[in-house]
Amino acid sequence: MYEKTAEHFGQKFKDLPEGHLLVNLGPSHPATHGILQNVIQIDGERVVDTESVIGYVHRCFEKLGERYDYNQFLVCTDRMNYVSTPLNNIGWILTVEKMMQIQVPDRVTYVRMIISELSRIMDHIICNGIMGVDLGAFSGLLHLFHHRENIYQILEKLTGARLTTTFCRVGGMERDIYPEFQSEIKLILKGLKPALDEFEELLIRNKIFNERTKGIGGISAERAIAYGFSGPNLRAAGVPWDVRKDDPYMFYDKVNFDIPVGEDGSALDRTLVRMEEMRQSMRIIEQLIDGIPEGPYHADVPHTFLPPKDRVYHNMEELIYHFKIIMHGVKVPPGEYYHATEAANGELGFYVVSEGEKSPWRVHVRRPCFWYYQAFPEMVKGGLLADTIATMSSLNVIAGELDC
Repeated sequence: MYEKTAEHFGQKFKDLPEGHLLVNLGPSHPATHGILQNVIQIDGERVVDTESVIGYVHRCFEKLGERYDYNQFLVCTDRMNYVSTPLNNIGWILTVEKMMQIQVPDRVTYVRMIISELSRIMDHIICNGIMGVDLGAFSGLLHLFHHRENIYQILEKLTGARLTTTFCRVGGMERDIYPEFQSEIKLILKGLKPALDEFEELLIRNKIFNERTKGIGGISAERAIAYGFSGPNLRAAGVPWDVRKDDPYMFYDKVNFDIPVGEDGSALDRTLVRMEEMRQSMRIIEQLIDGIPEGPYHADVPHTFLPPKDRVYHNMEELIYHFKIIMHGVKVPPGEYYHATEAANGELGFYVVSEGEKSPWRVHVRRPCFWYYQAFPEMVKGGLLADTIATMSSLNVIAGELDC
């Protein structure tokens, strides 16, 4: 069995020293957070070396992006980081709008920012909650999960879907917000604030959790930058870099929020950074929720935005626009474009080459997971086998994003 595995992974594990074992963490394992594999060489309980294998759920999204039109590719972004879908949707739509120089109404931007921060909270709840589950503490996840469910109900009312929201369209939103949107979000924030404090008391300040995470799976700021880290994992290493602050988009330069940073990039610091980021996301939402301006929920771009069906049925001009968008797609000016947003796991960037057709000539996704997961072998080497679980969980590796 070891010889076959060694053949599969080249010469790396061919000649194992006496007493060393080769174990597989994944691809079918509850602690791998998706279909990914780590072949780990251990000496007793100590990790000697690791080889990470990805691609088990690779779905050729970039090649699909070169066949779909610009609105159709939105469904692929749903299936990248499926824990915080709207952040992916908004990142793609902002890229296309940048390519077409579309200025959306302020109402659209306000709603997009609010949904972005709610999605960030959902993502961090899952990461920190599952972190506890992986280390044997189930109660914390249950304590926060119904607050995440409340956010899902907002998304369900707004988009008609829970997980694959396909939120937004090029030029605006598919539909306007519903009447109770603002009051329901305020109610969610009111309940979430004390819940985060209670979660911190229940799990983060727990002695066992601290001993299992403090100083575990750490990485220096220099190494994190060298690997291309971004998001909470980079900030946990002490680098205060956030796309929302350092390369602002939407109205992030007009709201006040802080960037939490850690010290040693350990599993504990990554958890603490995400805890504070949830509070900062609530702070951003509170600044926006009462100020949502009146106005249309999409820009005046009839060549891009599908007209409402009731107008299509009764107006020839609207019918023509509907036909042209469906049959010929949205035409984007030729050129090379890149736009990045601060997704829950870090910098989510879309690089697009257009030749002026309805589909891009080239699409490349800069997904955060792919960059920081490369550091996993270095982060666990020399540690205990049990610590690999804490390290992977705190990184928040989402296989759909990793393999897209």
